Parts: sequence; C-alpha cells; structure tokens
Amino acid sequence: MTAEAPVEVLLVDDSAVIRGMITRGLQSDPAIRVIGSASDGQNALAMLDALSPQVIVLDVEMPVMNGLEALPKILARRPGVTVIMASALTRRHAGMSLKALQLGAADYVPKPDAAEGPAALTEFFNELRMKIKALARSKMARDAGTQASLRAPATVRKLKPGAVAIGCSTGGPPALQKICARLKGKLSVPLFITQHMPPTFTAMLAEQLGQISAAPAFEGADGVNVQAGSIYVAPGGRHMLAVRAGGRVSLQLSDGPPENYCRPAVDPMLRSLATVYGSDLLTVILTGMGRDGADGCVAVADCGGQFITQDEASSVVFGMPGAAFKTGRALAQMSLEEIGAYLAEAMGRGVDLKR
Repeated sequence: MTAEAPVEVLLVDDSAVIRGMITRGLQSDPAIRVIGSASDGQNALAMLDALSPQVIVLDVEMPVMNGLEALPKILARRPGVTVIMASALTRRHAGMSLKALQLGAADYVPKPDAAEGPAALTEFFNELRMKIKALARSKMARDAGTQASLRAPATVRKLKPGAVAIGCSTGGPPALQKICARLKGKLSVPLFITQHMPPTFTAMLAEQLGQISAAPAFEGADGVNVQAGSIYVAPGGRHMLAVRAGGRVSLQLSDGPPENYCRPAVDPMLRSLATVYGSDLLTVILTGMGRDGADGCVAVADCGGQFITQDEASSVVFGMPGAAFKTGRALAQMSLEEIGAYLAEAMGRGVDLKR
C-alpha cells in the first residue's frame, strides 16, 4: 500500500456530522482516500453506478435503507468490495453487526459513545484505519494469487482431544459459525474461544454459536465449572483463563493488561489451557490481524498439546494464523472447510493426520 495508490473508501452514515468527522479521521492517513459519502443504503447503491470503492464503511442504523438491508444489495452490485460495519455498542446493534458478518461483511468497528471522550475517538480511528488497510491488502493478495503456500512437515498423529481452544479476530465470527455448524451434535469436549470483540458482542456471539451448534454456549464468567460439550466465549474486555482445583476445571476472568493490544487475548487463554490440559489440548488459530495466539501456541506445544492453523486462501486476514504457523510447531495448516471436518471427526473416534 503506497501513497500513490491509497485505499479508496465509500462512507455510508446518516449523520452529516459523523460523515465529516470520519472522513477527516480516515484521510489523516495518506494511504486512505474517501472517494464518496452517502446518507443511507439506497443512496450508497446509487453511487456505486459511478464509483468503485475498495472498501465501504457502512453504518448499521439508517433511515430509508439501513446497513443490514443494503449489505446484500451492495455485495450483489460489487461482488469484490470489502464492507466494514460501523455500529454502536448496544445489544440491538451488536446483533445486527453479527448478522451482517453472516451476510458477507468482512468486519465491524464499534462507534465510541460521545461520553467516552477524545481517547475513545482516537482509538476508533486507529482501529478503523488499521482494518481498512489490512483488509484491502488481504483482498489484493487473494486477487493476485500471491498467498503464501505453507504446509507442515509430514507427520502422523492420532488425536482425540480432551479440550479444544480456538483463537481468532478479523473474519472470525463467520468462521466460528461454519465450524460450529460442522460440530452440531458432535461436540464432546469443552470448547474455549477467544474472539477479539467488545462487550455485548461476545454475549451475542455465544448465543449464536449455541444456536448453530445445538450445544450449551456461554460468555465466560468467574468460577464457572467447565463441562464437556459446552462452549465458552471470552467476554469482551477481560481475559478468560482456566484453572484446575480439586479435580475440576473452572474459568477465571482477568483484568490483566492487554496482550498484543487485545483484551480478551488468545495468548493468556492458551497459556492457562496448556497448563490445565497438557497433551489433551488441541488448538486452532483462525483468521485475524496481528500475531495474537502465536506465543500461546508455542506454550501449547511445549506442554505436549497440538495446534493447527487456517490457511491464507480461506482467511480474511492471514496475520494470526500465519504468525502461529511460522513458529514451526504447527501440526498442520488447513482450509476452513478442512478444519471443520477435522474437528468433527476428532470429536468422535479421533483422527490420523497425514500432511
């Protein structure tokens, strides 16, 4: 991404004040250019007759045509465009944003509340700029066919895990939904998930995954006893850890500092699970920006556990799985479809993995 070829963005929001503010915030980065702004989904669709943005930042709640209504129409009109949803941190908006991810949006960014002050606004702009550039780069790499082709060394391992952990970020919710659909009726061990998300969103994600998998699913809480066949999602704003005492495993939430700029983060979850489950732990690192989870995967391998990573071709962003794979300790790299099938089989009789 160079200054000569900035990412071209269309901004869709019903507030003229917000549109102006976001435009200025985005264009403070020379790698981004806002080529148009629209007041609602219908207006945005009309603008696509003349504009070909690489990224569309789409508000959720708008008059005439809201973001959820406009999204499938936008993707039908411009199949290759990347859409980032922007929404408030309410339960209603969280539900709509997660639905948008199912419908094809690449990611979302929660809007700050005015009462949170300038620091929250700065964080919002930093996150939005980062995601716009990362998602555009990833899309360009896929279009150019320049994804890394990485495979683990040939190995044969019999795996029937006692617990499964998944870490993910950008592109994670739709990937988790696909995996949980494959696990419906087959989840026989506890499944621990850290997805980089704010509060409210994680509670909604747990509900969705429970419905899709037909398994009990919860946002993690202090002192909860872990049960086989249940799903535990790290709550927004807190790290989720596991501890063993008296023969039982329970959850422990931590307000420790962010790791890899994230809280919840994947690394602290994996370190704790590696200590609790050792060689019985199977970990999966899915799509996401950054390198969260890579060090935790090394801790898993050091304790005798195994980890696999998503491949670049099926990842929205290859940062997290790529960093974990490059540690040299991964058992395999797989497509999202392969991961779902592999986990479903491992839950039953176990699997021999040959790569």
